Amino acid sequence: MIILVINCGSSSVKYQLLDMKSDEVYDILAKGLVEKIGLPEGTITHKPSGKQGFRRDLPIPDHKLGMKLVLDALVDPEFGVLKSFADIEAVGHRIVQGADFFNGSALVDDDVIEKIRICSDFAPLHNPAHLLGISAVSAVLPDVPQVVTFDTAFHQTMLPYAYMYALPYEYYEKYRVRRYGAHGTSHQYVSQRGAALAGLDLGHSRIITCHIGNGSSVTAVKDGKCIDTSMGFTPLEGMIMGTRCGIIDANIVPYLMKKENLTPDQMTDIMNKKSGFLGLSGVSSDARDMDALARQGDRKAKTVLKKLTFDIVKLVGGYIAEMNGVDLIVFTAGIGEHNPRLRRRVCEQLGYMGVRIDSEANENASGETIISAPDSSVKVAMIPTDEELVIARDTMRIVSALDE
Repeated sequence: MIILVINCGSSSVKYQLLDMKSDEVYDILAKGLVEKIGLPEGTITHKPSGKQGFRRDLPIPDHKLGMKLVLDALVDPEFGVLKSFADIEAVGHRIVQGADFFNGSALVDDDVIEKIRICSDFAPLHNPAHLLGISAVSAVLPDVPQVVTFDTAFHQTMLPYAYMYALPYEYYEKYRVRRYGAHGTSHQYVSQRGAALAGLDLGHSRIITCHIGNGSSVTAVKDGKCIDTSMGFTPLEGMIMGTRCGIIDANIVPYLMKKENLTPDQMTDIMNKKSGFLGLSGVSSDARDMDALARQGDRKAKTVLKKLTFDIVKLVGGYIAEMNGVDLIVFTAGIGEHNPRLRRRVCEQLGYMGVRIDSEANENASGETIISAPDSSVKVAMIPTDEELVIARDTMRIVSALDE
């Protein structure tokens, strides 16, 4: 089954085209990444299997144009891998927020779209982008079934004391105000792959997964199930991120609204789109830019990077306490996979736990790699996330069932 997987992030669109023969037997026909959406200069990188790809730099103001670039690349006469869109048999989408409507993947229909739209209030940077992706595919491939896989589904195993906020209970009953988390597809995948790599029994293990990218979250996975995660009611909560502030004193919100005469929408925009790396540095939301500026001595960029490490260490330390120890710590996603200095700095702060990093393995990590030293009391790994494969598997399963 030829499946196109679309993974719309807050500032990116990752995509893969897979020929799925079974869960474990498949070919990747093409993959690519549209990134820096909304910044002055965006990029699309298209990598078809067995032929030359391309990279193009151009302004990409929104996800709608990003999706058009993806579909055009797949049927490009020179760089494409499809004769026409008719070759695509199914499309799978990553959806950040499904609230408690969904505890698994679902076939797209009007009801599912409406529930995703309702959840847009909980994920204002993401769910609207996902809906644009679904709409763009529907316009080009009206008869192709689409499946949605929810980042929140993996976190549905959290218990009430972990997901409830200490607000009047009526707000949970009336407005579904509770912790939902995000990046669940990634946390699920890397915890499973990490356990296999480290030789752990997933059903009897304590794993902390660190998904560090433009959006970041840390999750405690005990015996294969999520027991706690850093993102909350929306993906705003938790650590510092590209444009998101993470945890702040809630009273800052009305304080600034009064001082600056801001509406709720304006305040939401500030916290979600103008804070984080961008807000503290005043320059960019991209961690690579922060690294470059820090090397040049920029004080604000250094503060951003130190706060990133600080926030991760606090979360990991808290989850170690929650699980009464840890067997494996996994780094994944854009920053987690490609920034060995960050991984080293976090692990150095966990030296009291007997965590020891293998400097050479960490610096040269590529693919699934154990980066802890042999004498480390806790294994540490770098696992490239593959949310697209998880989505493709679920899409194949659901679409195949339609013919039964």
